[in-house]
Amino acid sequence: MIEVKTIREEAMKLTEQLVAWRRDFHRHPELGFSEFRTGRIVAETLEALGYQVQRNVGRTGVVGLLQGAKPSPVVMLRFDMDALPIQEENEVEYASQNAGVMHACGHDGHTAIGLGVATLLARHRDELAGQVKLVFQPNEEGTNDSNGAPAMIADGALKSPRPDVLFGLHVWNSLDLGKAIVHPGAMMAAADIFRIRVVGRGGHGAIPQQTVDPVLVASHIVVALQSIVSRNVPPMQPAVLTVGSIQAGTAFNVIPPTAEMVGTVRTFDNDVQNLVENRLRRISGQIAAAFGAEAEVTYQRVTPLLVNAPVPTTFMQQIAGQVLGTANVVAGEPSMGGEDVAYFLQEVPGCFFFLGSRNVSKGKVYSHHHPLFDIDEDALPLGVAILTAASLRYGHET
Repeated sequence: MIEVKTIREEAMKLTEQLVAWRRDFHRHPELGFSEFRTGRIVAETLEALGYQVQRNVGRTGVVGLLQGAKPSPVVMLRFDMDALPIQEENEVEYASQNAGVMHACGHDGHTAIGLGVATLLARHRDELAGQVKLVFQPNEEGTNDSNGAPAMIADGALKSPRPDVLFGLHVWNSLDLGKAIVHPGAMMAAADIFRIRVVGRGGHGAIPQQTVDPVLVASHIVVALQSIVSRNVPPMQPAVLTVGSIQAGTAFNVIPPTAEMVGTVRTFDNDVQNLVENRLRRISGQIAAAFGAEAEVTYQRVTPLLVNAPVPTTFMQQIAGQVLGTANVVAGEPSMGGEDVAYFLQEVPGCFFFLGSRNVSKGKVYSHHHPLFDIDEDALPLGVAILTAASLRYGHET
């Protein structure tokens, strides 16, 4: 059986190709369910490596299957491909060429890592104990108020064959290069979206008594919503409620008829999730009624709680430790961020982990979703080594 040290050495030799893939994807970012170019490159690369390839899974997703020495176990590796609606501000030669669209979360790196893993697994196909299913997923960011993971599941991504275990990663700019967070149990929060449309009565800004001002009502609702986490959620339970956008009116002297706010809720407990939604609906409705307005509330549960299973997590801690050094792999703390790989992990036991991509000396310090976000590309071969080793050794060591 191939040694992890050897896999790491082979991954490091792929660095130039990994960087080329990543920078190409970075130059040509595509929003969720529009990853036509990215998906085509992924599919063609997998086919050239000898994988059985399915295209257009979950609209623009790609699935590649590699058969090893036995039919099982089936190891699934998941990589997301989509970018964000952000105008890039990095002055680098590989900056986005698509105005208003940017790989500001590292999914270009994930896709490159996936192709690197595919390359090494094809090279060591005879040493693969079972099968590996590579899932390249669209629209993790949910830019169309939906997500790619459930779309792929609906299209049969978890069938023929059904995976026994799932592994995945996210490059992480809150963590230094060469380190990893492999956290057991609940790791990333359930993520919800809410919309509150306040319906008042518009009129002249100089005659407010003839109106029902939805901007005033919305302002009171925003302030009151902050009491949910501070006064309703048990203090030992993590929860976040953020209003990210308020839209109302177009003129300085006009009271508009409506105001709309959009925000997110993040929780780690189903009861807390239910509590927050119920309180949000009640507060919004009753405050609006007190002012003579109405509040139309839409609440959407976007991604579920991401939970890592015990056995795959322990296995991943060992593999990552052999690649990075045991001292560089920690349990860390759960994140209030959401990740739709959680949909897959509801169906298949597995482990999703964070791989450090921050490097202060290179200026790679900006957070995810920032217009200056960039990663230290030295993280790419480390991700390839970890996931390749996990795929090759899982059937032998579990």
